[in-house]
Amino acid sequence: MSLTEARFHDLVDSTQNALEDIFDDSGLDVDLESSAGVLTVKFENGTQLIFSRQEPLRQLWLAARSGGFHFDYNEEDRNWQCDTSDELLSEMLARLVQEQAGVELGFDELNPDEN
Repeated sequence: MSLTEARFHDLVDSTQNALEDIFDDSGLDVDLESSAGVLTVKFENGTQLIFSRQEPLRQLWLAARSGGFHFDYNEEDRNWQCDTSDELLSEMLARLVQEQAGVELGFDELNPDEN
């Protein structure tokens, strides 16, 4: 079953809000920019993570130094999963932040339905 447009936007909004909170609380020197449904996280070293919504596909897209990734929301498991690797968004973000910023950061509270 595909997501309704409203549900999709609610999920992306709550996911992006949770991401902002995680980065705000992390103590990392990051620059957060949210505009027109796109969340950009700029690290001190100049690398960035860019989260955008692809409404026609009902996907959350992530651009990182290592490439672009597309996530589908799994209603049953209540999480975002990469459409090619099945890696969870929270797991991938922990790895990407380690790669790009050299710090360990947990994204376990990223589940959009639990806040």
